[in-house]
Amino acid sequence: MSKSIATDLGGASSAPVPVISVSPVTLAAPDRETDLQVRVSAPVSGSQLPIIVLAHGFGSSLDGYAPLAQFWAAHGFVVIQPTFLDSRTLLPAAKASHGEAIQAYLNDPRKLLMWRTRVRDVQRILDQLPVLEEAVPGLLGRLDQSRIAVAGHSFGAQTAGLLLGARVLGADGSSLREDWFDPRVKAGVLLSAAGRGGADLSSFAAEHFPHLNQSYAELRTPTLVVAGDADRSPLTLRGPDWFTDAYTLSPGATCLVTLFEGKHMLGGISGYLVTETTDENPARVAAVQQLTWAYLRSALYPEDPAWPTACVAFEGAPQPLGQLVCKGS
Repeated sequence: MSKSIATDLGGASSAPVPVISVSPVTLAAPDRETDLQVRVSAPVSGSQLPIIVLAHGFGSSLDGYAPLAQFWAAHGFVVIQPTFLDSRTLLPAAKASHGEAIQAYLNDPRKLLMWRTRVRDVQRILDQLPVLEEAVPGLLGRLDQSRIAVAGHSFGAQTAGLLLGARVLGADGSSLREDWFDPRVKAGVLLSAAGRGGADLSSFAAEHFPHLNQSYAELRTPTLVVAGDADRSPLTLRGPDWFTDAYTLSPGATCLVTLFEGKHMLGGISGYLVTETTDENPARVAAVQQLTWAYLRSALYPEDPAWPTACVAFEGAPQPLGQLVCKGS
């Protein structure tokens, strides 16, 4: 069943509240080159708060994705944002560009292990939730550790996807390996997630990013996939439909949002006034904010009508921003 996404999506069903954000919070990481730093954003009121761990895309940091993190926190989630080792904030150059960060990554002997380090960092966060709870004034005793979601964009989408059940394939593509599925994670959102590997990868991707030889066949956790229909990547020989594979090839991804004219940054979700955004569109960002919030609310609280209510509102929109397709509906 397909539905249109309205240009005026309306607000989240709960009124936004003030947010407190604390960073950096440092988590001990003895087996890591440097301790893990995270940002924790939380609403100033409320109890039994659900949790989202937001995995940034390549080169970003705990300071990225403010449009998403602030929105989710203002509407009742505790949002935790790590800085992974590929972040350009960790490069020697104080203001390394995105291109400089990519070149540094390509020359980094750790690059073949970076995807594993990212997943382990998220697991480290889940292991140390009590530490984070104590680090934020007024947060102690307010987390609901039974309601945890992961979200990720681009490289971060793969990080999140592995925790949801996706797998990186062996070099020959014949067998699955390294199961990183984490049962503590109950729902997910994958934004601009890379598609399947094998023959769909470009020679550049196969050489430098072999971890993109991946499979979604084992991803069974409820997941929303968001893609742009104008997102063309040098990592694949296919077109923008490559970014919908997480939905079409997995049993767990229940819904797919395809944003019309959306490129890799989906209108600018990676930050306010960010230079890497090629398709700046505030309405598109608002769609991502509100759709992801509604999906996670209903995924973590099945009695919450946020998602079906949002779908009904999108169906009658006069000016669609994209298309929403759900399995079994």
